[in-house]
Amino acid sequence: MRLSWLLSLPAVLSVASALAIEKRDADFLSVRTKMHKDMSGRGGDPIEKYFRKYISHEVFQDMIVGIFRADANRPSSQMKVYSIRITMADHELGYRERKQALSNLIQTYLATMADIGVETWLMHGTLLGWWWNRKILPWDSDSDVQVSESSMHYLASYYNMTIFHYKTPRIPDGRDYMLEVNPHYINREQADTLNVIDARWVDTTSGLFIDITTARYNWTHPAGEGMLSCKDGHEYRDTYIFPLRDTFFEGTPAKIPFAYKEVLEAEYHQKALTLTDFENHHFDQDKLEWIPVAKKLEEQKPVPKKEGPVMDGFQARVSYMQQKQAASVQDAQKSAHDQVSKPAGASTEKPPVSKQPKETTNEGSAQTPKSEPAPPLKQKQAEDKINAAFAKQLASMNQSEEQRRIKEQKAVKDEEEREKKAQADEGTKKL
Repeated sequence: MRLSWLLSLPAVLSVASALAIEKRDADFLSVRTKMHKDMSGRGGDPIEKYFRKYISHEVFQDMIVGIFRADANRPSSQMKVYSIRITMADHELGYRERKQALSNLIQTYLATMADIGVETWLMHGTLLGWWWNRKILPWDSDSDVQVSESSMHYLASYYNMTIFHYKTPRIPDGRDYMLEVNPHYINREQADTLNVIDARWVDTTSGLFIDITTARYNWTHPAGEGMLSCKDGHEYRDTYIFPLRDTFFEGTPAKIPFAYKEVLEAEYHQKALTLTDFENHHFDQDKLEWIPVAKKLEEQKPVPKKEGPVMDGFQARVSYMQQKQAASVQDAQKSAHDQVSKPAGASTEKPPVSKQPKETTNEGSAQTPKSEPAPPLKQKQAEDKINAAFAKQLASMNQSEEQRRIKEQKAVKDEEEREKKAQADEGTKKL
């Protein structure tokens, strides 16, 4: 009797503990505090959708998170559990605060991927921001990058749900960033429209994030071999992406597609590469920065322009400065000519035709045309000053561009040497 009771004891205890756990397993939404409104996504997003829109305002302040994705309808296998403290902003980030947070976000992401050896490159709106001034577009609320399929498998296998802590002069108090991989990343087909984002790099303080998508080879594409496709519907020939170009973005080393201009034109059209007024911002060519304007610019009739090749940022700045110099010289010449042709104290109003004095000439003497008055000293000094300033600024820009080209060439050369060395080492090992 006692032996049978002892044998059945573990089963009785397990059943009792299960009932106790089930009894106190309250719905997460019912125990939330300081919640202004339900942002779980249950009202519209299907259960199959993994990544929902993070909202950086009206969220939960100083909350201890036990279950990061609080959705009682999800299977427990899809819930991400980790024991960290996340302080989310309880207000909408300001203009400058959001720009700074996004800059820190992309800097930490690029630095982390470089440290762990994952090749990633800028895409979509982030690449368009690079085109203009190597910075994030100020009206963006997130960033977009891509990785290869092998890199995504690597991140999912070794770094999913990993927290990276950064403490820099720009982040003196320190901040945590998390890499989260969508469990549906293994789905290669574009039919999975609910999970087009394969991973995210999340700022656990502000809730801002970087969308990470995977460029996969589509072996059955009608266009043949060498076609890359993403689950968000974008498709590229691999020669448009590789080899990647080395550059800088937000002051940090970064990579961009090889045919970046063609990629941008295909996605945003040619106008996006030259339009200097957008989203209540105006691009200042002198400061190389998008400046917010108080109100929308009034719609003006488009002025027909001569079509020509689209220039990159450097060429556009040089062209703008040349036009500005020519206009300044023309204005100075006009002003000086007006001062010379009008005597001091003379009225600017033209007298009536009947009262204009007749031009008198000496009979018998040959008339000689009046010579152009020599430009005054002030005009010449103004022209010289403008030319000197332009030459100095142009030399500085040429020097910066040359340094950038040298760095890019050096990086390409170093990469070629590394590949040659690796091939030589492999040959030596085989021997």
